[in-house]
Amino acid sequence: MKKIVMGRFQFKMNFEYTVLLLAMSILVGCKSEAKKNSSSEVLTENRQTNNEKVVGLLVGTFAEGDDQGIYQIHFNTETGELSNSHRVAIENKPGYLYLSKDGNRVYSSNGTKPGSVSAFQWNKDKTALDKVSNLSSMGDGACYVGVSPEEHLLAAANYSSGSIVLYPLDENGGMIDDPQGIQHTGSGPHPNQNSAHAHCVQFSQNGKFLYAVDLGIDQILTYPINSENKLGKAQVALQLDPGDGPRHLVFHPTENKVFIINELSSTVVSATVDEENGVFTKIDKKSTLPDDYQEPNACADIHISKDGKFLYASNRGHNSIAVYSVSENGDLKLLTIEPVQGNWPRNFALSPDGNFLLVANQKSDNITVFKVDRQTGLLKYTGNQVSISQPVCLKF
Repeated sequence: MKKIVMGRFQFKMNFEYTVLLLAMSILVGCKSEAKKNSSSEVLTENRQTNNEKVVGLLVGTFAEGDDQGIYQIHFNTETGELSNSHRVAIENKPGYLYLSKDGNRVYSSNGTKPGSVSAFQWNKDKTALDKVSNLSSMGDGACYVGVSPEEHLLAAANYSSGSIVLYPLDENGGMIDDPQGIQHTGSGPHPNQNSAHAHCVQFSQNGKFLYAVDLGIDQILTYPINSENKLGKAQVALQLDPGDGPRHLVFHPTENKVFIINELSSTVVSATVDEENGVFTKIDKKSTLPDDYQEPNACADIHISKDGKFLYASNRGHNSIAVYSVSENGDLKLLTIEPVQGNWPRNFALSPDGNFLLVANQKSDNITVFKVDRQTGLLKYTGNQVSISQPVCLKF
């Protein structure tokens, strides 16, 4: 009898012990799950915080075949790191891009023969660009596209045919098929100047004029924009020196000044801007190259810091960025010439905060990142880069 009772007692103890262990296990599991969930929430919060430091960089490319199109790369504004390169639109030779102020629209000039201009809109989850229209650029080799300050007009330059085109935009930013095309004529002394080559179109900051930079005729032409949003008769805003081959221009952020990069003479020019008649008056001209450099070179892109104190210009051939200080009266002083860590820097961009400069090296298929010293304007390579086929335009 005692043996049986002991057995029951033992069974009862084992049962209670098992229940206790099970309860403790459930309790520990709950705590563990709570801790896990807490960690996930922290991780999510960290990712969200990190995402605030990451901005999208759009890349126009001359990539061919299955790789052709527009790409987006994530750029970390704190570390300068590039990641998650992916194609967001298929397009043939989207050599230059323009982003609308609200970020919803993207326009591309397509360097094909015949040339064209495309308009894109982001899809709902911002993972791809949907093409909403594609219109002829009324010329060959469209190489630049720009939009007016009020975003009601779009202009494009055709390098191969030496012409420009103007399109009205509707209230949603769509291109209206009512183009105005204008053909440039003339030539210059350089072998690359056998005919007109419109290379850039820029609206004036007050929206009254459209400037056309023509490499083939060594001129920047200014077109008044009338009340019907049409271009009037052109006049010469600035006559460059024979063989300069002007390519791009950029306006000073706060003053009536403009800066031009000359592809063929490897120089930059500063000038004042008359807002009433659209005419430029030359201030200074400086080389983009070291004095002892004798090899071929072709300048490409030009940008200015947000405070207007430093100017940057790219050298294709010497493969570098020339850095200048800009005086109050517009004189230029060459500070340094920084290697781009790549080949053929066709285009480059300053990050939105001005802390980094990113270079699109077309022939080495890479984008390289430099830290900008905001006090001195000087550049320092960060070691960050990403591979992408034939990058030719960078836009934040």
